[in-house]
Amino acid sequence: MNYSGLSLRDLEYVVALADQRSFGKAAVHCRVSQPALSTQIRKLEALLGITLFERTTRRVLVTPAGDSVVQQARRVLEEAAKLTRMTHGRVLPFGGQLKIAAISTLGPYLFPRIFGPLRRLYPTVAIVPSEGLTHELVASLTKGNVDAVLLSLPVSASVLETAEIFEEPFVLACPQGHAASFADGPDWSQLHDSERLLLEEGHCLRDQALATCQLVAPPQRFATSLQTLKYMVAAGEGCTLLPVTALSEPEMICYRAMRDPGYSRRIALAWRQTDPRKDDFVALAARLVEIAEELGLAAIP
Repeated sequence: MNYSGLSLRDLEYVVALADQRSFGKAAVHCRVSQPALSTQIRKLEALLGITLFERTTRRVLVTPAGDSVVQQARRVLEEAAKLTRMTHGRVLPFGGQLKIAAISTLGPYLFPRIFGPLRRLYPTVAIVPSEGLTHELVASLTKGNVDAVLLSLPVSASVLETAEIFEEPFVLACPQGHAASFADGPDWSQLHDSERLLLEEGHCLRDQALATCQLVAPPQRFATSLQTLKYMVAAGEGCTLLPVTALSEPEMICYRAMRDPGYSRRIALAWRQTDPRKDDFVALAARLVEIAEELGLAAIP
């Protein structure tokens, strides 16, 4: 059977006529003219090949064959109503769930500080966090495995849209008593290459640290995470650059603001250009800017 001639509106007419038992009342209920409703009912009967209603001058009765059609029409309309409610439910921000990731040099330090404000802002949204390297997160975002990513600009993926959240300065972390721990001591670019500690390849922070100085440290000067870098600094192995969100107060480490204001990274929220929830992400980015300002994330301690 060709269903192109069957519509939900036709089923509404059938149910209304079955309930009202009057073409006039059913037409008023459906807000159409009586002739229009009568015509559509007859077309539907012709399409189905059965008589749905027994018509007399005084009343309208549902035929035995029509009764099963009316019951099925009710079920179809109920399912259509469920479908409508499901789509209307998308008025919840992000459809009720936000899978947000952050680069590993940011997530462990930023997420604990912003989750409270975000949960207050989105009490009906399930927030699912994750972390990873930039290239991993960009691939995951592109494939739709996550909804948004907090990362360091620039990002080369043309299919992504970004909104800058805050600019985060770097500080020089060095062992207490090291020459660089003093205000007039050597800066990052002035350190001997054997004193520089870097993250392993794959971390954008490593590339940013090397962008200001092309001298690469020996292999034994690499670390897998910022926390490991801090342990190495505390052990007197050398100095490193740290984003301000990663600062803590472990013993034997001195943090010093960089004299050159060029040492920083720009943190942004990224999402797919094709994601229909763009308005949600733009609103989230604006709120993250406010949270960053409230927490003083861009300020050097």
